[in-house]
Amino acid sequence: MEIERKFLVNEAIWAQLSKPAPKRIQQAYLSDDSHCTVRVRTKGAKGFLTIKGKSVGISRSEYEYEIPLEEAEKMIAEFCSKVLSKDRYEIQVGKHLWEVDVFHGKLEPLIVAEIELSSEDESFELPEWVDREVSDDVEYYNSRLILKL
Repeated sequence: MEIERKFLVNEAIWAQLSKPAPKRIQQAYLSDDSHCTVRVRTKGAKGFLTIKGKSVGISRSEYEYEIPLEEAEKMIAEFCSKVLSKDRYEIQVGKHLWEVDVFHGKLEPLIVAEIELSSEDESFELPEWVDREVSDDVEYYNSRLILKL
């Protein structure tokens, strides 16, 4: 089960931060409907296949499997007409790891931060670079963002 909250990032504050080196992510969707998405992704030197169920609030079922990088690249090339590209920064804030995605291409200058929680009511520290929450806005799901490419 994935329990995730999503936030837009303030570009001006983000630009001033000292950040760790990001990992480049290329991802595409093999299947996307209202009940289930199947995503293939390369992240750095690794490949992943992920199946996500329908969101209920900020929770949904998720199954992720590491696959050979070469197979992930072939699936993207063979089966996907649109590929989303972003740099992911992993930043520890308090006891939580934030994943901050800086999107490329037509999605620039979008920056989205995500935090995974162990329960929907878990408390966490909100970093200064966070603007507003978009957890319930489907337009910020990667499966919707890719449609804008």
